[in-house]
Amino acid sequence: MGASVAWSAQLRAITATSPSGAHCRRTGAAIAGGTAANGGSDLPFIHDGVERPIYRPSDKVDRELYYSGKKKRHTLKNVLIVDEFGAIHFLSDTYEGRVHDKSIADEAKYTPPTASLLYQDAGFQGFDVHGMLVIQPKQKPRHRRLTPQEKANNRRISSVRVRIEHVIGEVKRYRIIREIIRSGCSEFRDKVMETRCGLNNFRIRLKRKEYSENQSEP
Repeated sequence: MGASVAWSAQLRAITATSPSGAHCRRTGAAIAGGTAANGGSDLPFIHDGVERPIYRPSDKVDRELYYSGKKKRHTLKNVLIVDEFGAIHFLSDTYEGRVHDKSIADEAKYTPPTASLLYQDAGFQGFDVHGMLVIQPKQKPRHRRLTPQEKANNRRISSVRVRIEHVIGEVKRYRIIREIIRSGCSEFRDKVMETRCGLNNFRIRLKRKEYSENQSEP
């Protein structure tokens, strides 16, 4: 565990001193602040929950709080906001696995750029942000089928939303995120998640920089 703590500290130092927007902040203002650094204010955003497994708590109350009905195991939960390029603009505080995605988003108090778009799934049903157009697939009504136009619109929304699934998959490439973390220290577990999100943004920044340089070459 000592080596993990040392590596985490070094990686946090790298992402903290990397170019603006390459790290991941945990405040609602991070959406607006990270936007300028990642390509402008007219980017669509996508938010979704991400869960990390933990050991089964010994306390009965904690077992109920951390049990995720979706994952069928005990987890920690965060909400991410990403843009179409895969850069993470926001990482929420950490919650128990049973807390609903919408509840986390409500407490986060996003600060979006004016007239921006936010794509979400049914897990955020009823969520809304002032000054932000929320886009969500239409659910099939009872005793009625979706029209071809509604189905086509749902496919279009899903084609945008899939980007955050790719980002979550990328974040979980690290075993310390996708597997049960041995440390019981909540501060360390949060730092690991922040560091991994920061490294994702650092990678995105480098890829976009390399692409720009290649495009400018004769």
